[in-house]
Amino acid sequence: MTALNQQTLAAEASLEGVGLHSGAMARVRFVPAREHQGIVFRRMDLPDRPAVPARLEYVVGTDRGTTIGSGAASVAAIEPLLAAVSALQLDNLEIEIDGPEVPIMDGSFRSFFAILQGAGVRTQAASARLLQLKDPVQVNAPGGATYTALPHLGCRISATIQFPHPVIGRQFGSFDITPDEFGGELAAARTFGFVRDAEALRQRGLALGVTLDNALVLDDQGIINGAARWPDEFVRHKIGDIIGDLALTGARVQAHVIADRPSHAGNLELGRALASAASRLVSGAPIVDIQMIMEHLPHRYPMLLVDRVIEIEPGKRIVGIKNVTINEPFFQGHYPGHPVMPGVLIIEAMAQVGGLLLMDMIEDMGQKVVYFMTLDNVKWRRPVVPGDQIRFELEMLQVRRHTCRLRGVGYVDGHVVAEAEMMARFVDR
Repeated sequence: MTALNQQTLAAEASLEGVGLHSGAMARVRFVPAREHQGIVFRRMDLPDRPAVPARLEYVVGTDRGTTIGSGAASVAAIEPLLAAVSALQLDNLEIEIDGPEVPIMDGSFRSFFAILQGAGVRTQAASARLLQLKDPVQVNAPGGATYTALPHLGCRISATIQFPHPVIGRQFGSFDITPDEFGGELAAARTFGFVRDAEALRQRGLALGVTLDNALVLDDQGIINGAARWPDEFVRHKIGDIIGDLALTGARVQAHVIADRPSHAGNLELGRALASAASRLVSGAPIVDIQMIMEHLPHRYPMLLVDRVIEIEPGKRIVGIKNVTINEPFFQGHYPGHPVMPGVLIIEAMAQVGGLLLMDMIEDMGQKVVYFMTLDNVKWRRPVVPGDQIRFELEMLQVRRHTCRLRGVGYVDGHVVAEAEMMARFVDR
């Protein structure tokens, strides 16, 4: 059953081990996090301990595993850990790591699942973010991986793999992704590799930490280091990889995913397609419509850049919508032959949504004006063009007597287009 509220750990936990590909030792510490933070890795061994959010837009590699990065900081082989995080329905968590790669442990998801489950789960007040579908989604990924995702109450993953090997051959598995099902049927499924590939991988700087204790190793006839834990252990591990990669959507996937020959690159393509499909599901009446927006914001045409608010948790979080059309006045002079919304106006629209988050926090809001004082960590990820709908999600980071600090992210079809942190001050009109 899916918990309806966000969750984090009840207590800290830690483990350590060697990275499968880097061969480097790393210690991982799991720290409970506040609502709406999401899953964030922090490289404790680098100057300033840089953070890397576990989100699709931060993926920088899929060679033999999924790697995320931001600036000079990266974390490799994250999917086994994230599979355990996702199976336990943990929404907010800081993962401190003092190396470049998540340790492989015994090659399965079991160590991560056990340590997190042992720390306990704490329910938070905010509603969980669910990624739900209205219609089927299909993805044909490079390398021959294909996926179909169907609307479903909860998460179920069915997968088929095929290898020309006598122990593997064609395997199929299908599981509901709940803590109990994952713990009993998937957590112990180990990664696998072939002796014939070992030397080529090492020449590329990969598989430096592989031993006969942290992976199923196969030659042309069979497994050379013991027996499989299930006859279909191979497809079970691939299903776990799908769970870990889809955790990078930043939401709990509510769908039946049917995968054929899944890969890390294909899993991430599916994640992007699911996020895109879910972002278009804006149904029902807006919580705050344009008339109410005009009552609370002093802006007017052509500088009123918010069309509606669809989610709000007073004092904590807000989601607003900006519909971008060719009739916007700035398109007449901003790249008229190739219309692109000015980046500064994207941030202005984000700030206006943030201003609406304050309307229930300030007495006599009608007599106040919100001035933005600083902008930090501003990034534009991709252009916004006519026909796009920007979904702005902002959260309150800090509130003082006359000032507040917010963080905002803008999405178009599930892809990040801009993000920023901003500080605002309330002043009399």
